[in-house]
Amino acid sequence: QVQLLESGGGLVQAGGSLRLSCTASESIGSFNAMGWYRQAPGKQRELVARIFIIGGSTNYAGSVKGRFTISRDNAKNTVYLQMNSLNPEDTAVYYCNLRTYRNTMYWGQGTQVTVSS
Repeated sequence: QVQLLESGGGLVQAGGSLRLSCTASESIGSFNAMGWYRQAPGKQRELVARIFIIGGSTNYAGSVKGRFTISRDNAKNTVYLQMNSLNPEDTAVYYCNLRTYRNTMYWGQGTQVTVSS
């Protein structure tokens, strides 16, 4: 069972930045992709950004494109989400996700991001 440990959430003013980190308990080199999802109160969980382990291609939600950047460090088994120009609509619990080639999904415990206006 892969464990995912997230860090970096917190409270920030609108226009500010945060960086989230997610470290896996084992090598990520054999997995398909890692990503970040978020869930705001009363809303469904949505994909924010995803990165494929081999090759490093990325996908972003339209609402964060140009503001957020996902990256990975395979040697550290870690994925990062750099979030810039944050606005109150980005307030949510952010979950790290890991997907295997068999489409098994693993989730972190979630980290709260709150953006004040």
